[in-house]
Amino acid sequence: MTKRNMSWKTDTKKTHPFLLKPAGKDYLWGGTRLKDDFSKEIDLEPLAETWECSTHPDGPSRVVSGMFQGKLLSEVLKEHPEFLGTHPRTQGELPILIKFIDARQDLSVQVHPDDEYARIHEQGSLGKSEMWYVLDAAGDAKLVYGFYHDISREMLKKSLETGTVEKYLQKIKVQKDDLFYIEAGTVHAIGAGVLIAEIQESSNLTYRMYDYNRTDKNGRTRELHIDKALAVANRKGSRSPRQPMRVLRYQNGSATELLCRCKYFQAERQLINTERCREMADFQTDSNSFQVLLCIDGCGTLFGDEEMLHFFKGDCIFVPADSIPLKLHGRAQFLKVSC
Repeated sequence: MTKRNMSWKTDTKKTHPFLLKPAGKDYLWGGTRLKDDFSKEIDLEPLAETWECSTHPDGPSRVVSGMFQGKLLSEVLKEHPEFLGTHPRTQGELPILIKFIDARQDLSVQVHPDDEYARIHEQGSLGKSEMWYVLDAAGDAKLVYGFYHDISREMLKKSLETGTVEKYLQKIKVQKDDLFYIEAGTVHAIGAGVLIAEIQESSNLTYRMYDYNRTDKNGRTRELHIDKALAVANRKGSRSPRQPMRVLRYQNGSATELLCRCKYFQAERQLINTERCREMADFQTDSNSFQVLLCIDGCGTLFGDEEMLHFFKGDCIFVPADSIPLKLHGRAQFLKVSC
């Protein structure tokens, strides 16, 4: 991480941005692209996921620049809840979790509960709705999104028991730059050959329905959660998801398009290109919410108060609410997330 640690001096204002280091996950379906494409220096094989911005105890991210360097993000936000902003969704805790996911193999067919079910049955946890932004996809890549037709609880249970559920699952061809919103209750799976950025509620609740009878490195099959999955799954037929119309809004040195706005978060894609001009792209958070900048391509520099923070493809930057005025320079693409 040495090359990424350029940052503001430790005696500067607390509202400066800082870099995060992710936690990694070595799920059996993962590959090597998070290391190869995003320079993730995590000693796991395979490296299936990196939890880039997370305060979840199952995979907290850590600050690696500035005055909070070495601390967990959860510790920093506990000490400085004002960093989260005044929006009701941000009161007291980080409500989102941001990941990179490399699916070398198919993920299990799964479903997540909504907030109400999780609150009652999972010790007050949040449910999990999520957004996928496809960073790359193999030519034949697909994902599972709900069912082709309505299916009864009894038929679904029998198909899971007999291993025939795949014939009911709606499979969607996927390509780079696609966007999908997966509402809690939607049965889904990421297919082999897909590299995505995921923005979700801060939850790790996954009910695994079907896992192709795979075994892990120790020869064991992974646990299924059939009863809970049946309790929360939306069994109605789903329309094939259409890609939303996206409109670029241009400003000096940058362009921004809205990807997703839901009750849990807002996600935009921002393109920065100031290499050939003296202009810089202005950036600043207000008191309402923090923002997270996930660099999905390119590199550049974030300036503020005569200090700088260099960023590279794969980096994740946390910008506290009510930040100092900032300027972006370089050629890069971000996912910009707020609540």
